[in-house]
Amino acid sequence: MNAATDNAQGARRPVLTVRDLTVQVATTEGAMTVLDRLSFDLFAGETLCLAGESGSGKSMTALSIMGLLPKPMCRIAGGQIMLGDLDLTQLDDSGYRKIRSARIAMIFQEPMTSLNPVLRIGTQLQEVLLEHGQCTRRDAPQRALQLLRDVRLTEPERRLRQYPHELSGGMRQRVMIAMALACDPEILIADEPTTALDVTVQAEILDLIRALQAEHGTAVLMITHDMGVVAEMADRVIVLRHGVVEESAAVETLFAAPQTAYAQELLAAVPRLGHAPPRIAKPASESVLDVRDLVVNFDIRGGILNRPVARVHAVEGVSFSVARGETLALVGESGCGKSTIGKALLGLVPWQGSIKVAGREMSGLSARGLNEVRRDIQMVFQDPGASLDARMTVRDQVAEPLKVHGLSRGSELNDRVEWLFKRVGLTQDQLNRYPHEFSGGQRQRVCIARALALGPKIIVADESVSALDVSVQAQVLDLLRELQAEDGISYLFVSHDMAVIEQMADRVAVMRLGQIVEHGSREQVLQSPAHAYTRRLLAAVPVPDPQHQRPPKVIEAQDMPSPIRPLGDRPHRWPQTEVAPGHWAAMQEASV
Repeated sequence: MNAATDNAQGARRPVLTVRDLTVQVATTEGAMTVLDRLSFDLFAGETLCLAGESGSGKSMTALSIMGLLPKPMCRIAGGQIMLGDLDLTQLDDSGYRKIRSARIAMIFQEPMTSLNPVLRIGTQLQEVLLEHGQCTRRDAPQRALQLLRDVRLTEPERRLRQYPHELSGGMRQRVMIAMALACDPEILIADEPTTALDVTVQAEILDLIRALQAEHGTAVLMITHDMGVVAEMADRVIVLRHGVVEESAAVETLFAAPQTAYAQELLAAVPRLGHAPPRIAKPASESVLDVRDLVVNFDIRGGILNRPVARVHAVEGVSFSVARGETLALVGESGCGKSTIGKALLGLVPWQGSIKVAGREMSGLSARGLNEVRRDIQMVFQDPGASLDARMTVRDQVAEPLKVHGLSRGSELNDRVEWLFKRVGLTQDQLNRYPHEFSGGQRQRVCIARALALGPKIIVADESVSALDVSVQAQVLDLLRELQAEDGISYLFVSHDMAVIEQMADRVAVMRLGQIVEHGSREQVLQSPAHAYTRRLLAAVPVPDPQHQRPPKVIEAQDMPSPIRPLGDRPHRWPQTEVAPGHWAAMQEASV
C-alpha cells in the first residue's frame, strides 16, 4: 500500500473501528486474557489480514465482532467495536441478530459444520433472505438461485435441491459465501476460508472473494495462518501472538522487512515452492510397499429393494512402489482417490489388485493375518483431534497398539511409551493428560508416537500437517524427516500442499479421477511437469510474496467428470508415456 492510499484512507471514515479490545476467558485459576487491547481500523473495499499461530487471538477477534463469544466462559472485558456509530459491545442478542448478515457476515473455516445437514441448500439461503427482509417469500427461490449463480456454482438449480453432504468442499464454501453476501453486508469476515481446500479450489475461492469485493465494495477481514494467502489477498496485515499485536504493516512492508523477531520466524517457516534444498540421492534398496492394479469401487444403492444402481470408481488400476527410507507423495484434488488408497493399504475399504507390504501379499489374508501386516504399515490422519479418543489419556492411546499385538506389558510397556514420547519431542509429565489438553501440533506428535509404537516399515501420512500453523507444521515435518533419517522409515505422503511435498518427497505421483496421470522424481514432476493437470496444480499454488500476484481468473466453474458410472461400465485407463527416464505421464488427449 503506497502513501497516496494511506492518505486516502486517512481522509475517509472506516466502516469498522476496534479500540483496545480485551477478551478474557474464565479458568479454574481465574480470568485469563486471550486478547489484550487490540486496535485497528477497517476501510471499505480493503482486505485486512489477521495472521498468527493457533491461540494468537485471530478467531477470538472475529467472534467478538460477531457477538458469538461463548458465554459466560468468555467475555469482552474492555474496549469498543464501532460499526459506524454503533458500539457492538453494547448490543444484546436481539440487536446482534439485526446486524448479522445484514451488515456483517462471516465465512467459517469448515462449511460442513456451519450448514444445517437436514435442510436443503435452497431452504437455508431463503431463510437468510426472509429473516432480514431482503425479499418476499414468493421471490425468495429466484433470489436464492441468483445468489448461487453469483458465486459461480455449477448447476445452481440442482444445487438448491441438494443437501450439504451432497456437495464437495469447494461447493459448500461457495454456498457459505453466497449466504454471507445475501444481504450485501458492509463487512465480510473470512475465518480460514481455504485451509482445508485443495490448491485449485483455494485459488477459485480467493478469486471469487476478490471479484465480489470489487463488485460490492465490501471490506474483508481475513483470518489465516497461510502466509501465501496473506501475500495474495491482503492490503494490510496485523500479526498476533498470544493475544497481543506483534506487528502491523502494509503487506509489502511486512514481507520485505518484518520488524519483530516473531514475524521474521513466521515468514521463515513458510514452505516456498522452488526453495526446497536439493535431496541427496539415496542408494537403491528393497521395496517395502508394492501396489499393482489397485481398484476400489463403491456401489450406490437405490430403489425399493436397495439394489446397486451405479458405482463410484474411486481408484482405477493404480500401481506404484515405495523403497525403504523413501518418501512417495500422492497429490491431487479432493475426490481423486488419494485418501482411498491410504485406507485400502490398511484394509479399511474393500479393494482388488495386489498390495505387498514388506514382501507379504495382503490379498486373501484373514483378519489375524491382516493384523500382523499392520505392524509394518501405520497411518497418521489429517485431524489429530478426531483420531484420538477424548476419554483416554494419551499414555493409554500410545500403549494400546502394543497391548493389542502383545508386544509389551508391565514396566516394559511403560518404558516403551515414555521412550516414544521422548522420541517425538514430548515430555513424561504430559503422559497422563487428555487430548484436549494439547495443542494441534502436540496432538499430531502423539499420533506419530502411536504410529511408531509397533516399529512400522512404512507410514501413510494423510494430510498430516495441512491443518497446522506454518511454524508448527515446520516442526512436525522436521520430526518426520529426522525419524526417516535415523530409522529408515518410508512414507506415503498424501497432501495437496505442493510446497510441503517439495520439501518431503523423493518421488511424486499426481492423481486425477482415481488414476495416476504423472509420476517421477520430485524434480521431474515439480520443475518439468509434463501433464496439463500437474501444471494447473502448480499454477494455483499461492506464493508468499506480495510482488508475485497470480493473475485473477474468476471463470464459470466447470464440473469435474464424475467418478460415478452405471453398473457394468468398464473403466477407462489412460495410457502412459515415458517422457524422460523414470518420468511418466498420461496421454494429454485422454486427460485434459
